Amino acid sequence: MLNRSLLALAVSTTLLTACNNDTNTIEVIKEVEIIKEVAPEEITTVKNVILMIGDGMGPQQVGLLEEYARRAPQSIYNTKGNMTALSKLSDAGQLGLSLNAPHGSNGSLVVDSACSATQLATAMAAGSEMIGLDDQGNVVQTILEKAKAKGKATGLVSDTRITHATPAAFAAHQPHRSYEEAIAEELIESGNVDVMLSGGARHFLPVDINSDLTKRSAMAALGAPETVYKKSKRNDDRNLLLEAKNDHQYRLAFDAEQLSNVDEDTTKLLGLFANSGMADGISYTACKKAQSCTQPSLKAMTLTALDILSKDEDGFFLMIEGGQIDWAGHVNDAGWMLHELLKFDEAVEAVYEWVKDRDDTLVLVTADHETGSFGFSYSRKDLPAATSLNGDGMQGKDYQPNFNFGALSQLDKLYAQRGTFYDVMDRVDANWSFANSTGDQWAEAINHYSEFKVTVEQAMPVAEREANEYYVDGHKYLSAAEFPKVNDFKEFFVYGDEIHANLVARALAADQNVVWGTGTHTAAPVPVYAFGPAGVTKAFSTMQHHVDIGRKMQAALLGQ
Repeated sequence: MLNRSLLALAVSTTLLTACNNDTNTIEVIKEVEIIKEVAPEEITTVKNVILMIGDGMGPQQVGLLEEYARRAPQSIYNTKGNMTALSKLSDAGQLGLSLNAPHGSNGSLVVDSACSATQLATAMAAGSEMIGLDDQGNVVQTILEKAKAKGKATGLVSDTRITHATPAAFAAHQPHRSYEEAIAEELIESGNVDVMLSGGARHFLPVDINSDLTKRSAMAALGAPETVYKKSKRNDDRNLLLEAKNDHQYRLAFDAEQLSNVDEDTTKLLGLFANSGMADGISYTACKKAQSCTQPSLKAMTLTALDILSKDEDGFFLMIEGGQIDWAGHVNDAGWMLHELLKFDEAVEAVYEWVKDRDDTLVLVTADHETGSFGFSYSRKDLPAATSLNGDGMQGKDYQPNFNFGALSQLDKLYAQRGTFYDVMDRVDANWSFANSTGDQWAEAINHYSEFKVTVEQAMPVAEREANEYYVDGHKYLSAAEFPKVNDFKEFFVYGDEIHANLVARALAADQNVVWGTGTHTAAPVPVYAFGPAGVTKAFSTMQHHVDIGRKMQAALLGQ
């Protein structure tokens, strides 16, 4: 690309030599015309698109990550200039915002992951909880499917399940996100996705995998650990993993070592590393420090996908999801959410390093929605003591704010959390039978995992339960006769016994300087980071909607 300053210098130098000579003036004009002819056109299309989705990662979650990276006394970014990969992208590229609610005639105020991802994937309005359909229920070709039809390689990476809402929306078409068994069939049979790396093996395994020793032996022979094939969610006898290998030429991988040993000739890869969701961010941090991880990291899966897909001379489309930011948000677990943000940023760093010297790739990092209505907040608890400051404006007065605005050490204590709130629940009762749980049990479990300590009295509300006044017979979540007791905004805490985790968050909230508004999603606009050729990325530096992002991605990758 011709440097603009060099162009100006060339013109200026020629002009100086031409001041007193008409002939030279003519030569100047010719010189300028030649330079104009070689100036390159603005790049408006790319060979590759990498879309990274931090599920549940609203601006508040980004704020948590950035505050930790920049200002936590013991920040793991201290050796990296206290700079996140997300900040590197924003500094080198463009930053915008995107609305994400369901558009169209079936529109609503708040979106779920399936609808949001579908709108990104199709550039069309979609309905709540639909997969790959427009708002009228019609099948719509996604950007991934269009890229495949044009001869490009395609990939999906997630640390949840490959059949979960976000990855599914790019390569399947179902009336509801819960049809994960049908989604698994589509992913294998369509041939549209070359690389799939995630969890969710339970949706690929035959119904009797638990009891049929022959079928379990067949899985063991493939190199799958028992944790991957421990149970099935299917109601038929199909083993989609064997079908993927034998009928659709996928190479299979089930752990970090197998993934690292994928040979250079591999063009189709299915890696399923957990029966359901993959390891949470706190577990990943621990095993990474101990060098004992058996599952691949989101970063490792990302790099493997890039290695394979980038061999295609026609280019590729790759979607990468950090899906458990959302899971932590749903149960209002700030410590877990921080670790998920760190895990996701590690994958963003890998992508940034891969793409930073290229001009043929668009990287987009965004979220499907915000989860939990998270925020740091000041309070009337633990008011700060008076201190003396030397500034000449203090006039002999002490420095003593009226409220507790939160110490930076809170960030390190969140990072030091040793287990998720699900781990807390498991410690109280591994069978999740909480009808007779006590404040003593909850206090012991919370204090075992958290650096923020609670008393038995503070923990007692976590054990309280009540009749479910929103009972709906046959409903996946609301058919329980009894729910954990929520004293305010109870309508926005919907996931049955998991609400005990939300109550753990309330027990810790005052000491953490953290507030939560919901156990579901909010309609907050989410950040959009765009990195690549300026002619492509400048379109994303605005307030837009996810349908617009989908349209802009397709224009950049497919010229349409």
